[in-house]
Amino acid sequence: MEKIRVLVWNENIHEKSSAEIGKIYPNGIHGAIAEGLLAYPDFEVTTATLDMPSCGLDDETLNQTDVLIWWSHVAHAKVPDEVAERVRQRVLDGMGFIVLHSSHLCKPFVKLMGTCCRSKWRENDERERVWVIEPAHPIARNLPEYIELDQEETYGERFEIPTPDELVFISWFAGGEVFRSGACWRRGLGKIFYFRPGHEAYPTYYRSDIRQILANAVDWAKPSQGPKPTLGQVKTPYESIRVVDHSDEFHP
Repeated sequence: MEKIRVLVWNENIHEKSSAEIGKIYPNGIHGAIAEGLLAYPDFEVTTATLDMPSCGLDDETLNQTDVLIWWSHVAHAKVPDEVAERVRQRVLDGMGFIVLHSSHLCKPFVKLMGTCCRSKWRENDERERVWVIEPAHPIARNLPEYIELDQEETYGERFEIPTPDELVFISWFAGGEVFRSGACWRRGLGKIFYFRPGHEAYPTYYRSDIRQILANAVDWAKPSQGPKPTLGQVKTPYESIRVVDHSDEFHP
């Protein structure tokens, strides 16, 4: 069985600019996410960062990617429009796209959603409880009824996204906010999953339950290998059928 080819993309800015965050993620947030996924033998995992040529997202790389995981926060605007469009098109062609935390404002996600994708937020080190509201969904496989994070950044509704095709998780925060924190969409042939937890100041991506969610999401978002639709002007099936007149062969 072929492995699922996963590319973990990260701006890799906070880890370099903050000694405190660098201590939490010495190999970058992308490194911590990749480490968790490498525990699964069905995954082939590579990483890319903003400072690479073409942001590490050239055509060749994307064409060899089954699922792209994206973490970004402060440098959404630094991703060139042509790179964002390249990612969008690959999703429409069938690549899975997993969007984490503040990446809801990254260019490819905004393009695919068609809305501003903004929400309310505050940094306050408060508790987050992530409730599994769709326990039969593949992304919820092997999870408890809820996950509790002692400290996380708070997000709150209204979250300006299109109504999800499926909503797997809802978060409650100690300050009273609620948030649609695990949402799925289909765009073209591709599947998209947005997952909220993962602020850079907390070691969220080392948790076994969070790693389980990401592994489940990769398996769910992988290309379906279904038929490729034909688009544009085509002949109807009947145009290729030759009609033969046998009326003169009929004798009562």
